[in-house]
Amino acid sequence: MAQEAAGRARLYNRIYINNIHSYSSKHISQYLSSCRFGASLVDPEVDEREGVQDDQTNEAKAKEGTFQIVGTTSGKAEQKCSFAAAEYNNLTQTELLHHLMECDVIFYNITEHADQIAEASWAVSALHKEIDEFTGPKMFILISTVMTWALSKPVDPDDPEIPFTEEDYRRRKAHPNFKDHIALEKLVVKLGKTNRSQFCTYVVAAGLQYGLEEQVFHLFFKKAWLGEAGGVPVFGDGSNIVPTVHVTDLARIVQNIIDRKPNPQYFLAVDDSKHTMEEIVRAIANNLGSGKTQTVPKDDLYLTQDLTQADIDSLFVSLRMEAAFLKENFNMRWISETGIVENIERVTEEYKLSRGLLPVRICLLGPPAVGKSTVAEKICKHYKLHHVRLKETIAETLANLEAGIYQDEGENEGAESSGGAQEFLETLRENMEQNGGLLDDQFIIQIMKDKLKSKPCTNQGFVLDGFPKTYDQAKELFSAEEDELEDARSKIPPHNKKIIPEFIFSLDATDAFLKKRVLNLPESVVEGTSYSQEKFLRRLASFRENNSEDETVLNFFDELEIPLEHIEITSSDDLDYLLVMEKVSKCVGQPRNYGPSSEEVELEERRQVEIRIREEAALQAEMERNEAEEAAQRTQKWEEWSRRLEEIQRQEDELLEAESVPLRQYLMRDVMPTLTQGLIECCRIRPEDPVDFLAEYLLKNNPEAE
Repeated sequence: MAQEAAGRARLYNRIYINNIHSYSSKHISQYLSSCRFGASLVDPEVDEREGVQDDQTNEAKAKEGTFQIVGTTSGKAEQKCSFAAAEYNNLTQTELLHHLMECDVIFYNITEHADQIAEASWAVSALHKEIDEFTGPKMFILISTVMTWALSKPVDPDDPEIPFTEEDYRRRKAHPNFKDHIALEKLVVKLGKTNRSQFCTYVVAAGLQYGLEEQVFHLFFKKAWLGEAGGVPVFGDGSNIVPTVHVTDLARIVQNIIDRKPNPQYFLAVDDSKHTMEEIVRAIANNLGSGKTQTVPKDDLYLTQDLTQADIDSLFVSLRMEAAFLKENFNMRWISETGIVENIERVTEEYKLSRGLLPVRICLLGPPAVGKSTVAEKICKHYKLHHVRLKETIAETLANLEAGIYQDEGENEGAESSGGAQEFLETLRENMEQNGGLLDDQFIIQIMKDKLKSKPCTNQGFVLDGFPKTYDQAKELFSAEEDELEDARSKIPPHNKKIIPEFIFSLDATDAFLKKRVLNLPESVVEGTSYSQEKFLRRLASFRENNSEDETVLNFFDELEIPLEHIEITSSDDLDYLLVMEKVSKCVGQPRNYGPSSEEVELEERRQVEIRIREEAALQAEMERNEAEEAAQRTQKWEEWSRRLEEIQRQEDELLEAESVPLRQYLMRDVMPTLTQGLIECCRIRPEDPVDFLAEYLLKNNPEAE
């Protein structure tokens, strides 16, 4: 029987999936790519997924008996999926039909992109027309959404808690924005009735999908992980019951359909949960965040840029549904049969791993005035970590205790926690009074450990600034919990893996350098701080003493085989600690978080625009100033040149005047009288050539000749 079933399953070995890079299609494809043919028919207790190396060829996959996945992409520059045998983009209808005819199972997912509805409608119609050309039987599976049931009337008006099942699918009524979805569902079911032996069709109405990197619920996971002020939002009253399904469970339902080729054509893919939206959000907030939620107006969801209109409509759906046929007829190994709330720990771990949201835990050590706090702030800003300092953490704890007591006193619940907080606060205050404002190590360790175990620090990570100071403090702070005790044969001492730093950076400098740096600080900065000469020298001596013994903080981390990086500070010129940050970035690597949010990107872009405008304005002003200066210089030089020219002209005129006096005297005495007589004679005689006459006259009557 099993061999027969497996032989039938081998008819379907090449699967086409649209939008292979989208959330749902990607994870379903990845699951199916490592499933053996007919695995769901044989033994439900055996994991259907078989490890397949990324670099295996398609032929090797076929030999191993796993599905071959091909699909289309959105046309963007996505990285090729390692589990896909082939990827296509920008296909014409002729080319697409050719690839569909080569496949045994055609899988269309319309839960994420409504623009795929038209293509899916064309694809199933085109395949139906080509039934006579099939070389073997084909299967068409449409992944639709429960939003095609959104406005369905209750099965029993007197008992609205009776859930919908697959048998009620003919009575379903779609949300107004999902009428195209239900029209495609009806078309797929209709075309699969004509020749089921050659072309069978199925519709799977999936609940809101969750798991792995998340999609529609990602907004709430992200806000919880980031620990935003006010808590995770619950839009509206949150009383709507949301049908859900883990994306891997959806993939296993698809696998069962392929292997079994069941008679019904319509399936509900939902888990057993009947959780309200508020319960889901609260579970996410409690497990991933601070546990705080806040009720916000329903309309605020429309202002969220991370969600499409279809996502928003889905979050407000209210349906009670039960996948009765799946439970009775499929061999399902559910990942999350009871729903997201009961399995929230596993789901949040999947989310963090899939998104690469791993905490970065750093401990920064070094003598006073070496620049630990400045470097810690820069690391926190670059990696978006939490800066943990002893003094500020103690002050924060005291403030939280006081605020918590005040808040609890006005409530009937939480009296025990209020009493415990009151007692702890009084204990701390009493201890501080006895120690001149300081706390004993046992209380310091407790406060710092609680801080490191807080959700923000466990989610994003932290930079532990200058603490612990001694070997004993480190041993107590990072002591292992009862469930984390190591094997006695292990060489590494037991420790708390959830809060132990991954990277240790030890900054150091010579005493002379540190003293010089402190002496050069302004008095306004030094006054009232530990950088006064007496306090600083005492702190420096204490640090050197603690780090000269056999058991030091660095020895503790060395015993745990945690990477340690020594960084020597030798110059005060590097105010931005660029060299230090370069070494830190090289050791730690890339940030493990979301990076800047859309709002932060917008603010940064706006800031860059403002900086560019200011720079351009300053450049323009500088150019105008330079031009004005050059114009003034040109005017000044022109005036000076004009004055000098006038002076030279005057001097030349005076020289010429002085030099012309003898000549004028000569002309008046010796030339002009004879010339005048000659002109008179010329006028009287009127010769034909006056010039020759005058020349001859002057020659004859030259006084000197006489």
